[in-house]
Amino acid sequence: MKIKVIIHEAEEGGYWAEVPSIPGCATQGETFEELLQNFYEAIEGCLSVDIESIETTDKDRIMEIAI
Repeated sequence: MKIKVIIHEAEEGGYWAEVPSIPGCATQGETFEELLQNFYEAIEGCLSVDIESIETTDKDRIMEIAI
């Protein structure tokens, strides 16, 4: 899966970026490389859901997929 990201140059230096398809998913970094590293963590955090709080039955399956 490909996700579009908008990268902005911060007025005070460095960069900040946002993912329009995931509301509230944004991060920043002093360098472009730091921004990219932070982005992977931010997207993973935005897409993570605590499945412990979701009711499941014995017939339900829980899977983890890479996108």
